[in-house]
Amino acid sequence: MDDNFSYSSLNDLKKDLYNNNLDLPLQKDLAILKEKIKTKGLKIPNALAIHPMEGADANEDGTPSELTKRRYKRFARGGSGLIWMEALAVNENGRANKDQLFLNQENLNSFINLIDLIKTEAAAVNGKSHNPYLVAQLTHSGRFGEKNNIIFRDEYLDSAAHLDKDYHIMSDRELDRLKNDYLQAAKLAQKAGFEAVDIKSCHRYLLSEILAAHKREGKYGGSYENRTRFLKEVIKEVGEQVDIDLAVRLNIYDAIPYPNGWSTDYTGKMDLRESQRLLNELEELGVKIINVTASTPYLKPHVNRPYDQGSYQPPEAPLKGAVRLLKLSKFAQDNFSGVVVGTGFSWLRHLAPYLAAGMIQEGWMTMSGFGRQAFAYPDFVRDIIKNDQLDQNKVCITCSKCAELKAARKKAGCVIRDQEIYLPLYRQLKKLTS
Repeated sequence: MDDNFSYSSLNDLKKDLYNNNLDLPLQKDLAILKEKIKTKGLKIPNALAIHPMEGADANEDGTPSELTKRRYKRFARGGSGLIWMEALAVNENGRANKDQLFLNQENLNSFINLIDLIKTEAAAVNGKSHNPYLVAQLTHSGRFGEKNNIIFRDEYLDSAAHLDKDYHIMSDRELDRLKNDYLQAAKLAQKAGFEAVDIKSCHRYLLSEILAAHKREGKYGGSYENRTRFLKEVIKEVGEQVDIDLAVRLNIYDAIPYPNGWSTDYTGKMDLRESQRLLNELEELGVKIINVTASTPYLKPHVNRPYDQGSYQPPEAPLKGAVRLLKLSKFAQDNFSGVVVGTGFSWLRHLAPYLAAGMIQEGWMTMSGFGRQAFAYPDFVRDIIKNDQLDQNKVCITCSKCAELKAARKKAGCVIRDQEIYLPLYRQLKKLTS
């Protein structure tokens, strides 16, 4: 198994999978990717989705900047059936940084205009009937935000992430009040024109951290019922009070040892019994879409975005990480009858569509999601639909430069394929860190 992507053909990938006893469904016929999604009453133009990729380029008041609008205009024109918008903070305190989007009553019109731009551009390029399904990702950054409101002081996470500040620990009362911020943000998302809201529970941001709060006392820590309480109560309130579809981008597991991790054992390996239970309960609460992910890019980026290059040296070959994510997508679909957006495709470059088609055909997922690929190649969906293939000269090469920019709280995008905008920013970052 190679440490770098080295497949020139689908047969090369098949051989490597076979040699390493990795079983993944592949097919050359991509017609299934072009079919409309109608599961759970949803209307999505095709089976290809863009994951929530933060550009860290909002205006200080939380509104979309010109660079933000440029990104979503490119996504819209690219033909994706579903665009999962990057994290929208539910309050000022929950922003990861001053450049994160923040939807509130005062700036609602700016988001209405952004949605209108997306819908207009999508129809202009892809036909009047093309209406991308838009998901608003509602978030509170918790320990990874500038305000550093956290669930509990965790020596494992703090030391591993080099976080040594004197944090404020959120009380149960503060968490109770925070539920209303999620509810109000969902109401605003509905007014803005989004089809769904994602109650984000991944990557060890606030709600994801609550899921792993085994050591916390009070009604949001300890037992499974307590640790899932906040997420489920927010979903229930939004479902009862807002006419909008429900979604969750969910860490299937954290890859952090118990008792600091979610759905893990004492070594950090998967123990997915709680994830299985939660998936069943989320469906009962009316959640229609699950977007699969795992771990946290702050500690273990190889788990949620396998890549070839970067300062962090992953302990495994990228193919192994990609296969793990793809099989987690199957696990989610096996335990959730709604739409599952699968994850782990960008590393496979121009071969990804053949795997996406095979996985959907075999029932491993409902839709295929792309993150870094969308930064590098925003019209990838249109090329799949029109040409039945991806252009090898346009695909993401998983060099991690976009992630480096994001981690440094700089405007993030593809340094390789979108050089006019992002190469100067990357060079500035390298000068600062050299």
